[in-house]
Amino acid sequence: MTDTARAWRVVLEKIETDLLDGRLVPGDRLPPERELAATLGVGRSSVREALRVLEVMGLIRTGTGSGPTSGAIIIATPDGGMSTLLRLQVAAQGFPLDDVVQTRLVLESAVVDRLAGDRVHSTADAHLVLDAMDAADLTTAEFLALDAQLHLALAEASGNSVIAAMMGGLRTAIESYVQSGAARLPDWEATAARLRREHRDILDAVDAGDAARARGLVEAHITDYYAEAGLARTTP
Repeated sequence: MTDTARAWRVVLEKIETDLLDGRLVPGDRLPPERELAATLGVGRSSVREALRVLEVMGLIRTGTGSGPTSGAIIIATPDGGMSTLLRLQVAAQGFPLDDVVQTRLVLESAVVDRLAGDRVHSTADAHLVLDAMDAADLTTAEFLALDAQLHLALAEASGNSVIAAMMGGLRTAIESYVQSGAARLPDWEATAARLRREHRDILDAVDAGDAARARGLVEAHITDYYAEAGLARTTP
């Protein structure tokens, strides 16, 4: 058995390596705690500690209970230190919702405008996340975590490292209030189906080089959800 003081790092390094090498991608589920512990020669408490770290980093979301939707699902791949720093900053300062929404509108409009305008940068990673969101067994929390990752993947695809870092930093704040808004929705399945359509429409406009349509779609996508969920509606 690996020394307890460093056992959780063994789990962390194994999962991060698999992410970086592409053996794990957004939408994949990690093996159960018991299986990870046996495979890596560590205790289950060390596995749980590593999973907590990965969740704070925004790489996984963990579920409770049993069955196919329990355990941990991959929602992102490791990114740069600046993004992690900004995530911690957002969590510490608790930015007002309206400020975060306004910032999203500015950043994401710029992202799709650039992607549609130059058509040099690939949206392949965004399409992979979008496909992962079609899984029938996703919980609401998992769906929305992948939703946040989709928007981040587009920001990263834009090639603007500052915008990508800012979106990464805002991810925790975005996901938290989007999750809270979901609890107010009368029909989550209908909303999820609409969000899937909107995501595909946005990517279709980007891939077709239609910047004006992409901007309009992403702005409506962001503001309409807040209106439906009973959150503060903010105009650009």
